[in-house]
Amino acid sequence: MDLENQARIKKLAEQYGRENLIVVQGAGDADSSALVAETVTTGDPSYAGPLTEVQLGLPIYHILEPEVKQHIPSDIYEQQVALMELALDTEGIAKAVKGIRDGTSAE
Repeated sequence: MDLENQARIKKLAEQYGRENLIVVQGAGDADSSALVAETVTTGDPSYAGPLTEVQLGLPIYHILEPEVKQHIPSDIYEQQVALMELALDTEGIAKAVKGIRDGTSAE
C-alpha cells in the first residue's frame, strides 16, 4: 500500500473512528492482498509509511470475497469486477485476507 493511501486511511480512522470503517481492497494476488490487510490492521510492515507501528485494527475484505460480493448489485459487479474474478486466484486471495483479518495468518 502506498504512503498516500496509508495517510488517507489513517486520517479517515481519526475523523470517523475505527469502529465506523471497513476497508475493501482489490489487490491482484494473495501476497499483495495480505500486505494491504496487515498494513490496516497491525501497521505498515515495511516501517516506511504513516501507519508504521499504528495498529488500526480495521476490518478488511477483498472485493472478490463473498461477504462483499453479496452487497454489490449484480449488474455493477458484472461490469466492474467479474472479469477480475475469473482471472485471479479468488480462493487464495480470500484465504490470505481472511487469515490477516482473523489473526490466523500462517506468515
